Amino acid sequence: MTKRVYNFNAGPSTMPLAALERAQAELLDFQGTGMSIMEHSHRAKHYEAVHDEAIKLIIELLAIPDTHQVLFMTGGASAQFAILPMNLRTDESAGDYIITGTWAEKAYQEAKIVGKPSVAWDGKKGEIWDSLPKQSDLKLSANAPYVHFTTNNTIMGTQFFDFPDSGNVPLVADMSSDIMWRPIDVSKFGMIYAGAQKNIGPAGVTVVIIRKDLIEKGRKDLAKAFRYSEVAKNNSLQNTIPTFPVYMIRNVLAVVKEEGGLAATEKKNRKKGEILYSAVDGSGGFYRCPVEKSARSVMNAVFRLPSEELEEKFVKAASAAGMVGLKGHRSVGGIRASMYNALSIEAVEKLAELMAKFQKENG
Repeated sequence: MTKRVYNFNAGPSTMPLAALERAQAELLDFQGTGMSIMEHSHRAKHYEAVHDEAIKLIIELLAIPDTHQVLFMTGGASAQFAILPMNLRTDESAGDYIITGTWAEKAYQEAKIVGKPSVAWDGKKGEIWDSLPKQSDLKLSANAPYVHFTTNNTIMGTQFFDFPDSGNVPLVADMSSDIMWRPIDVSKFGMIYAGAQKNIGPAGVTVVIIRKDLIEKGRKDLAKAFRYSEVAKNNSLQNTIPTFPVYMIRNVLAVVKEEGGLAATEKKNRKKGEILYSAVDGSGGFYRCPVEKSARSVMNAVFRLPSEELEEKFVKAASAAGMVGLKGHRSVGGIRASMYNALSIEAVEKLAELMAKFQKENG
């Protein structure tokens, strides 16, 4: 059997072994058809069955109400930064934006190109964001078409555990890096979008969960390729979408369901967070997390060592021990351990053991 590394990459990231093995077994001959799922037409019955099953699993695992519809789109979350305001802006506003990190800021900048967004909160300190706003910190507009925020900040290592209250204004969330890490109440959101490549599949497809009334209200003065209404009307099959990534979402979510759904996933994820942050906090300051404790991400744990030289040495030691993807984002440096759904508890235990050993040898 091929030896697999402990994959802490921030995305594309690790996927369940069972989902990959299923793809391996079906790769050349899907269900006796004599060809791969990648070779099937996106309008053929074999692919459409996979497509519909993937949507059904998303609905089931997140308990999505009938008021919302699931769409598959392309271009990643970055495309949604523009497509969202293109569809939902008014002439007066392109939404309120809560800016808590690099990707939230990019979403705001894209909205500025399309319309007239407002900043509800920006917690940038120098070049970083190390905290999240309280509800009382938010300056929300009563007439905004939506309020946008990013639930988990992959670069800065912060995460919302309690969501903002936007009142009667639709709440829109970029959940690219923590979708399905736990159960949530989807009815509280006007729209959720997420690139698949961190928690639910490979790169290439974006999941959009949107209220049906917002689909209907969407602007029609834009190209059909970018209209939520057009995508919804055609069950996301208006053109040839990335069929293999959708197939892999089906595989991944089938594993999630089999392993106990999102309640079991949350329990596993919180355990991983406890192990990692205990290793940081118990190091006597050798390892330091530059994020307020209440905002520490369970998905992307960031921490620093006493010097950049030691950080480089740590990454090399981790690589030698079969751990990849631990170097922090180039914009902030340090160490980043991305602990998405498919990462095992064992992987984080091994990382904590390495941290203790490295400190003993270099402290």
